Amino acid sequence: MLRSIFALLLCAAVGLGSALAVTPDEVLDDPVLEERARDLSRNLRCMVCQNESIDESNAPLAKDLRVLVRERLVAGDSNDQVIDFLVGRYGEYVLLKPRFAAHTLVLWAAAPVALLAGIGGLIMVVRRRRDRFNPVSAPPLDADEQARLDALLKTKD
Repeated sequence: MLRSIFALLLCAAVGLGSALAVTPDEVLDDPVLEERARDLSRNLRCMVCQNESIDESNAPLAKDLRVLVRERLVAGDSNDQVIDFLVGRYGEYVLLKPRFAAHTLVLWAAAPVALLAGIGGLIMVVRRRRDRFNPVSAPPLDADEQARLDALLKTKD
C-alpha cells in the first residue's frame, strides 16, 4: 500500500515538473497559436539541459526560446519558418529530432546498421558454437581407430 502511494506521488511530481515549465506570462491568448507554440516547443532542444525540450525545461534560455517561438508565431511565421529561423541561429542541434538530409544520413543509418551487425555477429557466434560441440560433425573412425577404441573399452571392464 505504501509503495503504491509513493509511486503515485512520484508520477505526479514528474508530471507536474513539465507542466510548470511554461509560465502563465508566456501563454498566448489565442489557443490555436498557443497549441502550435507548444508543439514546436516539444521538438526543440534546450541548449542548457540538452536532452529536454524547451517545453519541459525551466532554464532561462529555454524560457527565452519559448518566448521567441511565440513572438515569431504572433508575427505570422509558419511552423517551418520558425524552425528554420531557430536552426539558422543555433544550428541543427536545436532540433530534438534531426532532419533527414545528406549530412545526417550517417546519424540516421548508424542505428539500423549497428543492429544488423549485432544480429549478424550473434548468428555467427551461435553457428560456431553449435558446430564446435556437435558430435555429428566429427569424422567417422576408420577400421584401425575403431579396433583400438574397442580394445581400450574391453580392457577397462
